[in-house]
Formats: sequence, C-alpha cells, structure tokens
Amino acid sequence: MKKFLSMVLLGVMAWGGIGAAQAGAIDEAVKRGTLRVGMDPTYMPFEMTNKRGEIIGFEVDLLKAMAKTMGVKLELVSTSLDGIIPALMTDKFDLIGSGLTVTQERNLRINFSDPFIVVGQTLLIRKELADKVKTYKDLNTADYRITSKVGTTGEFVARKLIAKAQYHGYDNEQEAVMDVVNGKADAFIYDSPYNVVAVDKAGNGKLLFLDQPFTYEPLAFGLKKGDYDSLNFINNYLRQAHEDGSYDRIHDKWFKNKTWLKEME
Repeated sequence: MKKFLSMVLLGVMAWGGIGAAQAGAIDEAVKRGTLRVGMDPTYMPFEMTNKRGEIIGFEVDLLKAMAKTMGVKLELVSTSLDGIIPALMTDKFDLIGSGLTVTQERNLRINFSDPFIVVGQTLLIRKELADKVKTYKDLNTADYRITSKVGTTGEFVARKLIAKAQYHGYDNEQEAVMDVVNGKADAFIYDSPYNVVAVDKAGNGKLLFLDQPFTYEPLAFGLKKGDYDSLNFINNYLRQAHEDGSYDRIHDKWFKNKTWLKEME
C-alpha cells in the first residue's frame, strides 16, 4: 500500500512539474509584470517609429489595451521580421505582434490567435504603366521588375503569382518603394493598409495605387506551439474589444484619421 501511495504521489508531482514547465506566455507576463512583444516597427500604420524614436501604430495600441487588461506594462522588442519566429522560440519575448500574416508554413512552426484584421496584397506601380498594368497578372512577364520586403507575404506572392517577372527584395519597405519611385522597379507588392499611406507619403506623385487586393491575408498574434491558455486569453480579449467598441476606436484612429502622419515627418 505504501509503495502504491508513493507511486501515486510521484505521479502527481511529475504532473505538477509538467504543468509548471508549460506555463503560458500570458501567465508568465502577469507574474513578471511585463508583456514582451516582438515587433519589426516598419509596417505603417500597424507598427512604426516616429520622429521621436517611439514605436507607435494600430497594433501597438491594440497590444497596449490588452496589456492594460492584464495589469502589466507593454515592452516592445524590435526584431527583424525574417528572424522573429526563431527569436520567439528562444524566449526573446512572449509573443509576436508584427503584422504577421497567418500562413500554413508559419502555422507549422507557431500557433496563431484569431485574426485581428484581414488585409490583402496590392500594388504600387509607376504612373507611366497606368495603361499597361491593370492587375498583378499584367506584371507576370520578364519585361517587368518587381520588388517587396523580403520575408513578407509580398515576397511570397511575388515569387508565386508573378514568377516570370524580375524580382529584387529589400530589408525594409521604404527602400523597395523608392526603387519604384526612382524608376529602378516597375511595381511594389505589399499589404493594402501600408500602400494606401505610402502612395502619398513616399510616392512624390510618381506612383499609382492599384487598391484592389488580390490575396486574402488574416493578421494575427503569434505564440509558441501548445500555449492554448494564452491563445484563449488573447482571443477572448479580441472578442471583448470588438463588442465594447474599443477595437473600433483604435482602428479609426489609425485607418480613418491620418493626423498621425505628422508624427512621422
């Protein structure tokens, strides 16, 4: 009987150890008092660096509101997009909040929350091509040069759907857009919310925005595999934010009101 009880006790202790080892990112953030979020702050208007060196944007405000409901501070960890999933795996931060599109390839490596917005790829083209290029399909020849930011779905789409065109990617969006402005490339492929701002902010009157999205791209927060408690918390927060109006207030601040552009000049 004693042997049996000892085995049961060891089993309970082992189970408790597993539970402790698998504590979720949200629980750890509450204990720490800080929610650490990995972010590449170059994606207008989701996350970007203003002229004072502060990271601002739609996703930043959404995360600030979520951190407030947790009773913790928000800490943003600047990380390049191409290394952001490996950084999550090595505990550089608790979750990814960087305009990350839910793709099957990424979903094999990490878990995603429910989408907080849905966007799609659009085009910025040289104005001279207005009569020749009406959709992305018109670019799919070796006569055209296209660009995007490397590691993004803009690059994936360019290589998959516009594979016949000449492609050159950049580490940031601004360089890629300027390639089109300066006539070194014919089109820039990127998410619609970014392009709607970039056509005026960086276009210098030389770009045309083809605003019809040709992909379906839900954006979501990324977490380590198996962290279902954190996913449950985030998803419930997003649902509550939609219902109580706080999501709409944050959304309208960044997508309907362009006064924030002054902070970027």
